[in-house]
Amino acid sequence: QVQLVESGGGLVQAGGSLRLSCAASGSILSINVMGWYRQAPENQRELVARMTSGGDTTYADFVKGRFTISRDNAKNTVYLQLNSLKPEDTCVYYCYGFGLRDYSGSYYRTPGGTVDTYWGQGTQVTVSS
Repeated sequence: QVQLVESGGGLVQAGGSLRLSCAASGSILSINVMGWYRQAPENQRELVARMTSGGDTTYADFVKGRFTISRDNAKNTVYLQLNSLKPEDTCVYYCYGFGLRDYSGSYYRTPGGTVDTYWGQGTQVTVSS
């Protein structure tokens, strides 16, 4: 049973910082991509940042220079450092993992056979003005 659990959300004043963590547990040998999406009420979920196991990163334009993603592959954990927070960053932040391999080296797949994506339960970040 694979599970992703986030932590680190909370309430912070504008200009402040938070650090989100997401740990994947279960029979996991490796994870190709780990990252973060966010969703505000009545909005679509949007990519914040992602990182491959090799260290390649992608950031949304709206967070460049403010947020930093990092990973500990040995712990199957991804982090998101949020600096210079703005009220518009108030969202639920979801971590995800794509391309999880079990200890035999096989990908976890959906019933349809595609490589599966796993999501955390979300952590609320609220930035007050």
